[in-house]
Amino acid sequence: DPAGMLCDPPQHTFYRKLLQGWFTPSAVEALREPVIELTNDLVDKILAGGGTFDAHDDFAFPLPVFIIARLLGVPDTDLDQFKYWSDIQVAAMGSADPAKFLEEQQAFLEYMRSQLMSRREQISEGENYPDDLLSVVAGARDETGDFAGESDALSVLNQLLVGGNETTTSLITNLLWRLLERPERWQRLLDDQSLIPRAIEESLRFDPPVLGLYRNTTKDVLLHGQIIPAGSKVYIHYAAANRDASVFPDPDNFDVGRSPQRHMSFGLGVHFCLGATTARLEAEVALRVLLNRTPDLRLVNSGERVGPFFLWGRKTLPLAWS
Repeated sequence: DPAGMLCDPPQHTFYRKLLQGWFTPSAVEALREPVIELTNDLVDKILAGGGTFDAHDDFAFPLPVFIIARLLGVPDTDLDQFKYWSDIQVAAMGSADPAKFLEEQQAFLEYMRSQLMSRREQISEGENYPDDLLSVVAGARDETGDFAGESDALSVLNQLLVGGNETTTSLITNLLWRLLERPERWQRLLDDQSLIPRAIEESLRFDPPVLGLYRNTTKDVLLHGQIIPAGSKVYIHYAAANRDASVFPDPDNFDVGRSPQRHMSFGLGVHFCLGATTARLEAEVALRVLLNRTPDLRLVNSGERVGPFFLWGRKTLPLAWS
């Protein structure tokens, strides 16, 4: 956004600066072993089943939600409940009647408020506390030196929950869907796993988990002869940009070996997704483990897409491994 036309709420920019250090390549690489361990645990359960499984429910959903929960300092004993709340948040986003989820959403906010206030008490008392994302958000202070507003902190924690798992879940399901709908694509990766990073970038380009997002204009803008007034909401359609034929040759073809080009699936500039490196790591580990442990994986059918209109992924994706 070089023209300064679009903006985020100020509190999100504030927290973004605080959280950036958590998502550097070196910091994310430290997650590799835990991600590998959790991925193998999930595959163990799949292989103990009857030969078929749902790639969303049994694999792509639990992997990132458990990772972001651990980054947020959620105790292992609460992971199942946390996973449930994450599902509720996404269901509400795509529901025609989000009010029916208010009770569960309020329960999640009360839980996170309890975690937030407990961590702030530890920080205030000078106690030892975990070095995690919750500590970063809880310990944030405004220009007066006081803890930042509670509602803003809870909003950011909620965004970390949804943004840290739902989009990565869709990246993994979309990736498996496209690779397995044409078995020769899967076989190509079996023959040459060095193509895994390219396959992930092609999946992000071809099937962006977030099709687009709204931004607020800060001033009147003339664009293609049309005035966009200040204070308007503008929908930035990443998926359309990713099919630009002037940038991507044969853009409607999913090419496992495509030389990576800059796509828009993680946004751009100040709006670039903080968790991009984490999402790529989780997708890479997930794909590599499945290639090695379930080489005969195949698609049963294309399943169903997720509900929210601005998201793109598989709500269900039935696969077979034997």
